[in-house]
Amino acid sequence: MTNKDLVNTRALTRNTVWNLGSYVLPLLIAVFTIPVLIKHIGIDRFGILTLVWAIIGYFSLSDLGLGRALTKIVAEKLGAGHADDIPHIFWTALFLIFFLGVIGALISALLSPWLVQDIIKIPKALQVEALQSFYLFAFVIPIVVSSAGLSGFLEAHQRFDLTGPVRILMGIFTFLGPLLVLPFSKSLLWIVTVLAMGRLIVWLISFLFCLKVVPALRYGIALKPKIIKPLFQFGAWMTISNIIGPLMVYFDRFLIGATISVAAAAYYVTPYEIVTRLWIIPAALVGVLFPAFSTLINQDIDRIAQLFVRGVKYIFLVLFPIVLFTITMAHEGLDLWLGNEFAERSTHILQWLSAGLLINSMAQVPFALVQGAGRPDLTAKLHFLECPFYLAAIWTLIKMYGIEGAAIAWTLRVMVDAALLFSMAKRLFLNKTLFTRNMIFVLVIALLTIVFGALLHDILIKWIFVLVMFLVFSIASWFLVLSHDERMTACKVLKPLILRNENEAR
Repeated sequence: MTNKDLVNTRALTRNTVWNLGSYVLPLLIAVFTIPVLIKHIGIDRFGILTLVWAIIGYFSLSDLGLGRALTKIVAEKLGAGHADDIPHIFWTALFLIFFLGVIGALISALLSPWLVQDIIKIPKALQVEALQSFYLFAFVIPIVVSSAGLSGFLEAHQRFDLTGPVRILMGIFTFLGPLLVLPFSKSLLWIVTVLAMGRLIVWLISFLFCLKVVPALRYGIALKPKIIKPLFQFGAWMTISNIIGPLMVYFDRFLIGATISVAAAAYYVTPYEIVTRLWIIPAALVGVLFPAFSTLINQDIDRIAQLFVRGVKYIFLVLFPIVLFTITMAHEGLDLWLGNEFAERSTHILQWLSAGLLINSMAQVPFALVQGAGRPDLTAKLHFLECPFYLAAIWTLIKMYGIEGAAIAWTLRVMVDAALLFSMAKRLFLNKTLFTRNMIFVLVIALLTIVFGALLHDILIKWIFVLVMFLVFSIASWFLVLSHDERMTACKVLKPLILRNENEAR
């Protein structure tokens, strides 16, 4: 496969679809399976199971950034045409990641009695069962951690047609696996055993896919000590982001619970969880763009700029209508779903967070570009510098405006973060023009439209406003945002669908 094959538009589009499916399908399965699990195993066992899921998610990221580093270095080798070095890099990185997983497993096993008996409020009757489950899952941590490395290796080769189905299978099994146990037992130990077996099977499938993509991996394990330093140099900065980023994500809810009340935290967290589900859209695209940027770095700056602009545009085109509708209809939607009291308390929270999410989602593209350019130190330093100012801002604004202050602080932070990330991306590529005036004009008008929608109160006026804005947005996007080539491509895709509908109508 040539470098052009790795980053051509059709391949990137196909990979994005696979990546998006790997996020969406497990989420849909979770919607239907979680109520069944709660009904059959009880809220206490389900609570412990959510902790196991959280541990899975945490250790998927806890490889000191080596999985992302592997993606970056392999993609660079492919872009430079040095494929002969890849087996050494693969085996060295996999050994290091697995070794870190073993350390994580030992730490987890040692801490499990303390967590189960002293920290987590687990009923006495379930403590033995929970402790056994934690011990069992500690055994699987090296598999979970190294799976991220295998996925990163495949993503470097733009093989999302392989990682996508594996991730879908893994995500679905995470929620369906426990259901397989219910006819025989409600024990957490058996549920975690099934989940562990599923993780092992997924690891084996991913490993076989790696051998399929690069047959040279079959010819013996080849460690290369020289690759350890660049892996850790890139991964260490990634780890700083992985530590500080979640701190800024979760600190607000703990601060609200500590300074106001647990109920107030619920009024904040619920709209936050609604809004952040939309992160699957930029995550699907950015997961494809990162290895593409890494492949093209120092090879084709013009192609990088093209992918960068398209990434930001497509995220904006998909998310803006959703965000506009959410902000305009926030009160009515919350009232219908959770009742009037919840709507009164959470409407402004939902509106602030929705606006922030649109900005943050577009900023994921320069974030991926900066890291793909081999500068994870910049994003880590940015998070490090932002953190104290954000924590001070959120503390002050909560004191002044209550839970709405937390939403304001979060939105202001992501706005500053986005501005700095776009500035970094521009400077890294010699101040190359990344956006046309038309695109900037549409972005400014879109933000003003969101503000106007938040100020409306009458339901009829809201519906008229949303429908008119959707029409105006569609026209403006077609003529001002999309390029001539993109419009031609869209016509080619839409024409067969239109002709098919006309034939069916006849």
